[in-house]
Amino acid sequence: MAVVAAAKDRTPEEVRAAIRAGISHIGENYVQDAVQKRPCVSEPATWHMIGHLQRNKANTAVGLFDWVQTVDSLALAEKIATLLALTEKTMPVLVQVNIGREPHKAGVLPEAVTAFIRELARFPNLQVRGLMAIPSAPDRPEDSRPHFRAMRRLFEDLRTEVSTSHTECDATGFDVLSMGMSADWAVAVEEGATMIRLGTFLFGPRPPSPRRGRGLG
Repeated sequence: MAVVAAAKDRTPEEVRAAIRAGISHIGENYVQDAVQKRPCVSEPATWHMIGHLQRNKANTAVGLFDWVQTVDSLALAEKIATLLALTEKTMPVLVQVNIGREPHKAGVLPEAVTAFIRELARFPNLQVRGLMAIPSAPDRPEDSRPHFRAMRRLFEDLRTEVSTSHTECDATGFDVLSMGMSADWAVAVEEGATMIRLGTFLFGPRPPSPRRGRGLG
């Protein structure tokens, strides 16, 4: 089980303290926050982009992050892959799934994920490691269970698809199911999450910010 510390609105000092306490994965929701914060964090960690990534910021993101968890379109995938190819690098990525079918939320619809992953096999610089989802903030942790259960079923179906197909993907490398945040992480783990993203659970209440939304934890 991997824990990603969701560092939205957190200071570099808080991030450094988390790493010293044993956290090895840091997640940021905004490229501009990582631009300001990462140079101030000298401790080694794996940095994840866990917010929506705009194509016009992909160049900066590729230089800052070790993972992108929110690949949700072929255009974005192609942009990232092209940038990586310039330096002959590869990057682990996750496919963001709009498991709740929310009209204003990013992500590939569940029924389109299989075809989408087949298309991603065209980009050898992308290591498609699994799936990621951000369901709506629950009133109760149990409210998230149907979404997490659906994600687990989709993940397992895709592992079977990858293992029996002739794509470039390796089923043994399709091993990450990123779901669950501070409000519902325990339910996510029960339903099969291999990676959770925790913000307030680790850092405490988030300070006031004009940027709000369920994207980190």
